[in-house]
Amino acid sequence: MTGKILASFVIGGAAALAATAAILLPSAPQAAEAAVSIPAPSVNVPASGSRQTAVLAGGCFWGMEGVFEHIDGVVSVTSGYAGGSRADATYARVSSERTGHAEAIRIVYNPSEISYGQLLQVYFSVAHDPTQLNRQGPDRGPSYRSAIFPQDAAQRRAAETYIAQLNRSGRFPRQLATRIETGRFYRAEESHQNFMRRNPRHPYIIAHDVAKVRDLRATFPNLYRQQPAT
Repeated sequence: MTGKILASFVIGGAAALAATAAILLPSAPQAAEAAVSIPAPSVNVPASGSRQTAVLAGGCFWGMEGVFEHIDGVVSVTSGYAGGSRADATYARVSSERTGHAEAIRIVYNPSEISYGQLLQVYFSVAHDPTQLNRQGPDRGPSYRSAIFPQDAAQRRAAETYIAQLNRSGRFPRQLATRIETGRFYRAEESHQNFMRRNPRHPYIIAHDVAKVRDLRATFPNLYRQQPAT
């Protein structure tokens, strides 16, 4: 839980954050994982209706939310928990690493503007390192795992096919650790919603997440939008 423990101190006040930052943060900020250039998925999800939903887990939900809210066609991004029970869907319980939950985001998007496959391409390329098992950056534990929670059979097929495609591509140094899972999504506490937008100078955000948004803009300029989704 190295970096994310700071969340409770941010909520508790600036004085507590200042008193603990030197202990909990690395002596030198660890750089965010660099974006990886990857091919587009060979299988996509057909567009239907005006809204579709994707649920993705890729480490700390602060950074995941911060990346996907800057994608054109995304209507909203919600931080939360997926893979465990409703009773365990709290930050305190998930932090125990014994609930089965992963920190996750729920993306509502307009399929006429952005496809599920494009969201997955950003997810694997920019938003996190899919080769890390039960960790991302400074955070350790299964709640920080790489996992996709398909909302229907078409999403499952697209995700499974894309993982196999990327494992064959040679673009990553190791096989992907991303899991395909089932489970409901539960909204996280309000203190975790829009975290990057509300706390742009938070040490964790600066060290691990700001670069991901820059990579999104550089790697997918046709998908990037400056004004984040609400």
